[in-house]
Amino acid sequence: MNVLVYAGPGTTVESVAQCTTTLRSLLSPNYAVLTIDAPTLINEPWPPTTSLVVVPGGADLPYCRALNGQGNSKISSFVRRGGAYLGFCAGGYYGSSRVEFEETNPDYAVVGQRELAFYPGTDRGTAFPGFVYDSESGARAARIRVVKQALPGLQIDETNPHVEEDAEFEFASYYNGGGVFVDADSLKHKNVTVLARYAEEVKVDGGDAAIVHVKVGEGAAILTGPHPEFSPKRLRKTDPQLPPFYGDLVQKLLADNPRRLSFMKAILIKLGLKVNLDVTEDSPPLPTTLHLTSGYPVDVESLWSAITGVEGLLEKDSLDPTGKKLRLMGENDTFVFAESSDSPFDFGAVAAQLPSSETDVFPEDLNKVVKDVVVYQGNKTRMPTLKQTPHFDHALYYNELIPPNSPRQTFGSVILYGEVVTSTSTMLDRNLSLLRHLPTGFTAVGTVQVAGRGRGGNVWVSPLGLLAFSIVIRHPVAIQSVAPLVFVQYIASLAIVEAIRTYGPGYDELDVRLKWPNDVYARNPAYDEAVAEGATPLPAKYLKIAGILVNSNFANNEYLLVVGCGINTANEAPTTSLNTLVAAANVKRRREVRQALEPFKIERLFAKIMWMFERMYNIFKVQGFYAFEEMYYARWLHTDAIVRLEMHGGTRAKIKGISMDYGMLVVEEVSFDGVSTGKKFTLQPDGNSFDMLKGLLKKKEGV
Repeated sequence: MNVLVYAGPGTTVESVAQCTTTLRSLLSPNYAVLTIDAPTLINEPWPPTTSLVVVPGGADLPYCRALNGQGNSKISSFVRRGGAYLGFCAGGYYGSSRVEFEETNPDYAVVGQRELAFYPGTDRGTAFPGFVYDSESGARAARIRVVKQALPGLQIDETNPHVEEDAEFEFASYYNGGGVFVDADSLKHKNVTVLARYAEEVKVDGGDAAIVHVKVGEGAAILTGPHPEFSPKRLRKTDPQLPPFYGDLVQKLLADNPRRLSFMKAILIKLGLKVNLDVTEDSPPLPTTLHLTSGYPVDVESLWSAITGVEGLLEKDSLDPTGKKLRLMGENDTFVFAESSDSPFDFGAVAAQLPSSETDVFPEDLNKVVKDVVVYQGNKTRMPTLKQTPHFDHALYYNELIPPNSPRQTFGSVILYGEVVTSTSTMLDRNLSLLRHLPTGFTAVGTVQVAGRGRGGNVWVSPLGLLAFSIVIRHPVAIQSVAPLVFVQYIASLAIVEAIRTYGPGYDELDVRLKWPNDVYARNPAYDEAVAEGATPLPAKYLKIAGILVNSNFANNEYLLVVGCGINTANEAPTTSLNTLVAAANVKRRREVRQALEPFKIERLFAKIMWMFERMYNIFKVQGFYAFEEMYYARWLHTDAIVRLEMHGGTRAKIKGISMDYGMLVVEEVSFDGVSTGKKFTLQPDGNSFDMLKGLLKKKEGV
């Protein structure tokens, strides 16, 4: 499911960034937190796949100009039918029936009715004096007193176990221009609940309600005056234009940051969302050192020689006093390389680390963080130790990939690994100056991705337990007639399924299937339990367990493909995991007195996939997809399934297969009693998606 953050006219860059980063940290991997503009919000069919719409801080009037009418009607209908709305500051004003902003100030006054009207009263502001547009002059660390009885999901101060349960729960929240929800205590009969109050005297009449919850039809809205979504670790600290009190403001916010985080979790739970309660920071971890290694040492030496031999690609790092580091300025990322024997970086703790000094500035764009790369070549240090990469055993991986006396392996034989990365796909396909010099089989791997990418622009934080990798394939134009590009995603999906099924004896019992066009699904253990118990309603029979995303560039008569894959190996969120399937299978095996299956190991599974993918791709290059047609259909979920075609007026159709020329999904129109009309449709994998729950083939949402 999606959480959509409005980023259209009126929003500020900082508010959108603070909002999306906080929500991704607290809600990943259960939700994909995306930004959405006004035309997309108005025109695209987003409500069925969305749990929450968020309107961040900015200016309310541009929101009105962009969304009044159809846009607001769509948001309102979404909430009344069971969705949720969260409005911060300007989004709080916007979600009220009436706005009274600086009514007595002719330069700033904004007064009038609003269409959403979730709060059935007036939001009056500013609550505190000093507000100036596009300035921090009126910013403050506002004291917020929480109404604990209204937030049963609130965790009492975890950092201080001596706090009594009945003690007041206050925290400092960033504030800059928000309002007061006038007479909120008198609107209980209209389903209004005050969640938090300003603990300091406000300058406007109408009470002290700072944050309110409103039941709206089958859904709900939470509106705020302050900015509890703002992390003090992401606030600017060194800008010379900041007012002199700003450093003290940040320190006050930092002191109460754990409580602010607890409050954010509680209001998201109040809106019915599944929150990652284990998160202790709502800023993503910073990217860690990358390690360039190979199971064949000569391959790293060859690659390093090729890269350093390209004129103008690398330059000496001006920040390195030793002169041994080399800098590569990519189109999206900057990499600083050094050979392992030079010990150029302080490995220290490679777990997620955040800035702690008051002078540190958390980067707004983690892609701009310089990526340090250790190049392991020569005989001294072939690969990092487990102390340096505690979540990935390089020795185990290469031993599984390249056992003694095995044929030459290309896919996955050279890897760039990081404990924390932005996105394995982004580091490759958005840095063409680097990508064009990488060989087929070069693979980027990450344990945690802080900006993972999916189909349709989805971005999320992927946690421990996900196998995330992206592999480079140089696909010659000359073989397009035999091996069309579109089938690479099908080959990758099939390789993942076969690697899982052949992981070891007994793993072929795991019901893992292909979902068109580029997902892997697994049978839901909870479904079989519910059937056995006669429970209703039944949960989904199959759940997504892996996804594939192929990006392509073109140069010198080759498609430079980056095939990105994410496989939920050990983390159940947001659906299920391979190890959950293993645990369910072992329950049955114990009853039958059979040996239990071992949980999947990331390194071994990764090696299996690389081995399988390379062999399938090499056959595909020569024989085309015909060589895998029978196997593909044996593994997919869709043979003869009856679906509706959204893009053809809801036409009923039966899935027949995939066209062997362009990889299109072939469906045949049928009557309501299942009789074929003889009319066929072909659907492209790009631009369409398959909603299995509704049996609906539909246009991919443009969000």
